[in-house]
Amino acid sequence: MKKTIAIVEDDPDQRENYRDAITKKGYLVRAYGSRAEALAGFEQALPDLAILDIILGDEIDAGFELCRDLLARRPSLPVLFLTERIDEIDKISGLRLGAWDYLPKPISLDYLAERIASLLRIGSQRDGGATAPSPSAQRIGDLVLDQDALLVSWKGQSIDLSGTEFRMLAKLVRAPGHAVSYETLMNATMQSLVTNNTINTHMRNIRKKFERVDSSFSAIKSEYGYGYRWVGS
Repeated sequence: MKKTIAIVEDDPDQRENYRDAITKKGYLVRAYGSRAEALAGFEQALPDLAILDIILGDEIDAGFELCRDLLARRPSLPVLFLTERIDEIDKISGLRLGAWDYLPKPISLDYLAERIASLLRIGSQRDGGATAPSPSAQRIGDLVLDQDALLVSWKGQSIDLSGTEFRMLAKLVRAPGHAVSYETLMNATMQSLVTNNTINTHMRNIRKKFERVDSSFSAIKSEYGYGYRWVGS
């Protein structure tokens, strides 16, 4: 069954370009030009993944509002912001809302298709309720990092990380006990225009997700001015 992708973009040319490129990859695409149109569509059926611009017509934060609405309905829904608003505060706002990725315009349509495929793969693994980790899963103390299934567990409990958070954690635990630089963590995000503040926001989000299943979690340590260190055993 085809996965459904929702695109919310007020520029008609960009909207059609995205629709055509994603449709050619085998997805069912529903495209909306405004927040009101998107909300009406979401009332009928939720997509498997949503791509949101932030500014829609005269509504400068419409994409953020849509993200809140979608995640209130389905917290595990992959949401990707695709926008010209690339200020640090906007990226941080999007990540705090629970978006899985934040991409700047302009973007290669092939790259966009790859990100969609990657996020859907992660979502599918989670929705499928993975049980035992694969034989290649990495185990560091109470942490299990399953690169094949893109899943993480801590003390036997699943941790729901976004694709970007997963890649950053994988970099962090590659050498337990050793400090990992901001630059290395930036590369792990696979995004452009990433700053130290963006990495700090990601790390706060990762910590919070671990703390939800273990209030005493303290395996991620900050290395002031340099990066982070994994000290879990």
